[in-house]
Amino acid sequence: MSPSTYRYFIIHKPYNMVSQFVSPEEVNLLGDLDFDFPEGTHAVGRLDLQSEGLLILTTNKKVTRLLFESETPHKRVYLVHVKYVVTEETLQQLRAGVSIQVKGGGYYITAPCEAAIVQKPANLLKREDEGKEYLPHTWLLLTLTEGKFHQVRKMVAAVHHRCRRLIRVAIEDIELEDLPPGGVREMEEEAFFKLLKIENY
Repeated sequence: MSPSTYRYFIIHKPYNMVSQFVSPEEVNLLGDLDFDFPEGTHAVGRLDLQSEGLLILTTNKKVTRLLFESETPHKRVYLVHVKYVVTEETLQQLRAGVSIQVKGGGYYITAPCEAAIVQKPANLLKREDEGKEYLPHTWLLLTLTEGKFHQVRKMVAAVHHRCRRLIRVAIEDIELEDLPPGGVREMEEEAFFKLLKIENY
């Protein structure tokens, strides 16, 4: 496939869908979305089954290496709904780094990140299992430059909050904006690389 024929997409991955096109399990797949993706399309990074939001798809295999294996860290922004009221002290803990368990059973101190309490976006669709609004809860906006396995969920658990909903809203300057769950948007190559702040080489 020549460079001029590569294609680039962003999708709003719905809740209860895996970030892949094939699976031995009986699960909802990317191919179930109402869009005819070209052969060779794959996800760049992933969101777990319960997570929602921005996912990049492309036919260009080098994008994963350029984005996630680069020495230059790239920002991912998450909207996180947690149980109970988050205090300023807890925000400072998240910002400074917390200890989480990683694969193999060891522990890892997360890199410093940005953390803020935000209002629930007015246009965010409510999920049936989201829970009752009157129970104590907090919406957070977390900006990370790393992505360990289930890192955001483990980070909020480390400060004694249960993650109820996790939505990735941006990767660098590519933003989810008003793309609805299951929605697909194709991007031009030049804009794609510019917004991700990676070099196309």
